[in-house]
Amino acid sequence: MTDRPAAASFDDDGGVLGGLEPNQVRVRFPPSPTGLLTVGNIRSALFNWAFARHYGGKLVLRIEDTDQSRNTPEALQYTLESLRWLGLNWDEGPEVGGEFGPYLQSERMDLYADVVTKLLDAGKAYHCYCSQEELDQRREAARTAGQHSGYDGHCRNLTEEQIQAYVDEGRRPVVRLRMPDRPIVFDDLVRGEITFLPENLGDYVLVRANGYPLYPLVNPVDDALMEITHVLRGEDLLPSTPRQIALYEALAEIGIGNGRTPRFGHLPFVMGEGNKKLSKRDPGSGLGEYMERGFLPEGLLNYLALLGWSIAEDRDVFTMDEMIEAFDIRKVNANAARFDPKKCEAINAAHMRLLPADEFAQRMIPFLAKAGVLPVEPSADQLAVLRAAVPLVQERMNTLSESVDMLGFLFVDEAAFALDPDAAAKVLTGDAGAVLEASAKALTDVEWTTEAIEAALREALIDGLGLKPKNAFGPVRVAISGRRISPPLFESLELLGREKSLHRLNQARAE
Repeated sequence: MTDRPAAASFDDDGGVLGGLEPNQVRVRFPPSPTGLLTVGNIRSALFNWAFARHYGGKLVLRIEDTDQSRNTPEALQYTLESLRWLGLNWDEGPEVGGEFGPYLQSERMDLYADVVTKLLDAGKAYHCYCSQEELDQRREAARTAGQHSGYDGHCRNLTEEQIQAYVDEGRRPVVRLRMPDRPIVFDDLVRGEITFLPENLGDYVLVRANGYPLYPLVNPVDDALMEITHVLRGEDLLPSTPRQIALYEALAEIGIGNGRTPRFGHLPFVMGEGNKKLSKRDPGSGLGEYMERGFLPEGLLNYLALLGWSIAEDRDVFTMDEMIEAFDIRKVNANAARFDPKKCEAINAAHMRLLPADEFAQRMIPFLAKAGVLPVEPSADQLAVLRAAVPLVQERMNTLSESVDMLGFLFVDEAAFALDPDAAAKVLTGDAGAVLEASAKALTDVEWTTEAIEAALREALIDGLGLKPKNAFGPVRVAISGRRISPPLFESLELLGREKSLHRLNQARAE
C-alpha cells in the first residue's frame, strides 16, 4: 500500500481543507487498548488513513489509555500489530515518534493538569461542589417541570464564602467547563450544518473529584496540542462535539495549540443483525476473527470502505491505492451502513482471485503450518506441489483458512491421513468397494498425468462398470482426499502421486 498522495494539487475541495494546504492535513486514530479492535474501529482508522494519504497529510496514532483498570500491555501490542497487519501505517505515534509526543495519554497526565490550571485561572472552567444526590434531585425537579435536565450551573458563580463552606464540609469538587451561552454551529463534513442550542449544552465535567481527567478534556487537549486539523469518527460521538468545540475555543484563548478548531466528520453507524448497531460482543465484529479465518487485509479493508462510501456506483472491488486516489469525505453517506458477512466474504474472495499464483501460495503457508499440514518453511518439493495446486483452488476459496481442508490431503503423512467419518458413511457404501478396486487396478500402470488418469478412470468406472460420474468418482474422491469436497479429482490424483493414491484407494477399500 502506498504512502504517496494521490494528486499533487487540490482546489478548495468543497471546503474540506478549510484554507489549509493539502500537506497540512493532520488526522488521528485514537484507540483504547482495552481489547480487540472491531470492524467499526477499523473502518474509522481506514477512513482517517485514506483521508491523510489522499491529501499527502499525516495520520497520528494516539493511544487513549487513561483507563488503567481496563488497559493491558497485551492489548496495546495487539492494536499496533493489527494496524500493521492491515497496512494502516501511521506517521506519528508509538514506535514511530514525532514532535508532538508522547502519544500515550497515560504519559501526558502532567500536561492535562497544567491545562486545567490555566482554564481555571482564566475563568474558562470552575470547581463544582454539588454532590451526586443534589444533582439528581435538581435534575428530577427540572424534568417534572418540563425543563432541560442537564447541569443547571449551580456552582458557576459561587462566592468565596460559599466555596469555603463547601470546603469546610470536606467536599471535593469536580472541574466543569463554562459553556458559552449561544448556539454552537458547525459544518459536519458528512452531515452538513449542525446546530446545538445552549439550553441543551450544560457545563460538563472535565476532571473528576479525585483529580482524574476525563475523555471530554484529554481528547480535545491532545487534538489542539497535536495540531489535528480534521476529526473523522463515529456518529456515536456526535453529541460530544459541541462541548469539545467550546473547549477548543477556550484553549485557543489561553494559548493552547495553534488556535484552530478541527473540522469534524461523523461516520455512520455500522449495523449488525436485527438492524442494531454492531457491538464488539456480536459475532463477526472483532478483527481477530477475520485474521483467524484468513481474510486478506486488502479484502477486508475494501469491504469496510463500502460501509458508507463507494468508489463508483457500478464497482465494489478496488485496491487501497485506488481508494486513496478517489477518497472524498464529502461523499460518505450519513445513513447507517449494514454489515453483510456474505458480501464481506465475497469481496475478500475477489481479492484472492487477483493474487499472483506464487503470492497466493505463500499466503496459504501460515494456515497450513498452523494446522500442522506443512512446516513453517516447506521443502522445495512441498512448495512445488503447493504452487501446482493453486490453479485448482484459487477460484474455489473464499478465505485462506479453507486451504487446510482443501489441500491438507496432499501433504499429510499417510499414517496421519484419515477419512472424514460422515463422508465415508455416506459415500463408501454399497458398490463403493468395487469402484475402489477397479480404480486401483486402472491406475496401477497408467501414465501419471491428469489426462491419462481421467481417461483410465472413465474407461474403468463409466464404461466398464456402467456408473454415472457422481457414483463413479465420489468414492475415489473420498478415498484420496478424505472429504466429499476437494479440488478437481484428476488433477488432485496427479499431485498426490501414484504411490499415495493407490495406497489410499486400497486402504479405503479395506476399511
